[in-house]
Amino acid sequence: MRQLMLGNKAVARGLYEAGVCFISSYPGTPSTEITEEAAKYDEIYCEWAPNEKVAMESAFGACLAGRRAFCAQKHVGLNVAADPLYTMSYTGVNAGLVIGVADDAGMHSSQNEQDSRHHAIAAKVPMLEPSDSAEALAFAKAAYEISEQFDTPVLLKMCTRVAHSQSVVETGERNVPVKQYEKNIAKYVMMPGNAKRRHPIVEERTKALREYAETSPLNRVEMGGTQLGIITSSTSYQYVKEVFGDSVSVLKLGIVNPLPEKLILDFAAKVEKLAVVEELDPIIEEHVRRLGLAVTGKDVLPMIDEFSQNLLAKALGGEVHTGRTLSEQVPVRPPVMCAGCPHRGLFYTLKKNNCTVLGDIGCYTLGAVQPLGAMEMTLCMGASIGALHGFNKILGSESEGKTVAVIGDSTFMHSGMTGLANVAYNQSNSTVIILDNSITGMTGHQQNPTTGYNIKGDPAGKIDLEALCRAMGFDRVRVVDPYDLAQCDQVLKEELAVAEPSVIISRRPCALLKYVKHKAPLAVDTDKCIGCKSCMRIGCPAISMKDGKARVDNTLCVGCGVCSQLCRKDAFVSTGKEA
Repeated sequence: MRQLMLGNKAVARGLYEAGVCFISSYPGTPSTEITEEAAKYDEIYCEWAPNEKVAMESAFGACLAGRRAFCAQKHVGLNVAADPLYTMSYTGVNAGLVIGVADDAGMHSSQNEQDSRHHAIAAKVPMLEPSDSAEALAFAKAAYEISEQFDTPVLLKMCTRVAHSQSVVETGERNVPVKQYEKNIAKYVMMPGNAKRRHPIVEERTKALREYAETSPLNRVEMGGTQLGIITSSTSYQYVKEVFGDSVSVLKLGIVNPLPEKLILDFAAKVEKLAVVEELDPIIEEHVRRLGLAVTGKDVLPMIDEFSQNLLAKALGGEVHTGRTLSEQVPVRPPVMCAGCPHRGLFYTLKKNNCTVLGDIGCYTLGAVQPLGAMEMTLCMGASIGALHGFNKILGSESEGKTVAVIGDSTFMHSGMTGLANVAYNQSNSTVIILDNSITGMTGHQQNPTTGYNIKGDPAGKIDLEALCRAMGFDRVRVVDPYDLAQCDQVLKEELAVAEPSVIISRRPCALLKYVKHKAPLAVDTDKCIGCKSCMRIGCPAISMKDGKARVDNTLCVGCGVCSQLCRKDAFVSTGKEA
């Protein structure tokens, strides 16, 4: 059956058809929909894991037990899972194991734009890279054949454009291969003596995979004009075809690690000039140069951001047929916390108290954006707590009474607990604020271990944050409602004043959750409003100024009342109508 599918949905379909029985992932844009779509197939057990390392280790256990398994993450998530990945390269697999990783060139929703191909090279595992939805499905299935044929985990690399664009796919039937688990200490117990014997196997496997890449149908040559030959992969292939069509010859690489040699040399011999078109790092280009070939690449193409048809045409020549274009550039819409976001009141309180805020990854990273401007550091998942500990150990009393770490509930479960254990164990006078909005918000409302529900919305184990923090050694654990500014202010002052580690849990569910009941939206009594703009200090998108008076957009307002607590004239009134 032919269907129009999102790239990530096509991967999920490929997993289904390949007979995958177990999927464990951590949500991360642009990879999230793979697992969400796979969870719609009742034949596949799917779960959200606390982090990517746990997800990959769980998937490895499932493949060890004899069933095909999968885990997915975004590019920075693969950093978290690198520890098991690099050693799984040595152990190999039992049933097939495929690891999905989605890169984010252009940093649409990420803190860096690293190139995951480096992980494949360093871990010495094969990597496949589809360029559209049809290949996403086909490559997912092919990855399991490669995994079992060569006894290796396989990386399936997506990118934002392929993951989130749609094209036609041809669906097939599900087939479930089954393998038996067999005890094999020499293969699976990676103590030094065994690991030494496994490493040569990895090197021989890489040679065999390189030979496979020479003739694999996943790599293909499309001959056209011979004045220019372009070697490319992924979404860059689509740009090449749109700009040049059949006027150039193309070597389209589906296997991006290990890279073929003879195939490239043969292709180069058929064209007058050679170019490599690849986003981010010059991995293919450097491989081509090591083969002794002259090639155009990063000398004319950038190493940063996404490519486009226009960029490619300008760099290599060619013509882009885009149809009608806008005569004026569309204004940029700045990122902002949603109306009614529970984090807003807490960040306003932190700014009011002139706190130094060390932040983390999540919706609340927007606390760094004006007019709040209440976050001064964001590094990676879980880093806020560890950074706070080091910051306070160095500056002592100079920082202890005014510096905090903020971290979301899902991020705390992901990698915040070990940082909190460090604060408790090594006793820095640090105040950690857990922003508990009862969901994994930034990636689209996925459940996590604190919500009490699993990926399908069924009841699941629920972590009690207060009990957990106390069990980790914190005597002071406070809970506040971020809609109550007076309470937030009082508790923050009290916890910063004490000379011991403490935790504040700022608890209110995300305003966008469907089951959250909102109060009636507010309106402004223009007779009372004096246009002081105090309400504008919280940066709520529902509030604006018109004709010198505050104005509320009641299609956005959820009646949280934070703005009314800032108004000295009591100008905000309820409309009495449910939102």
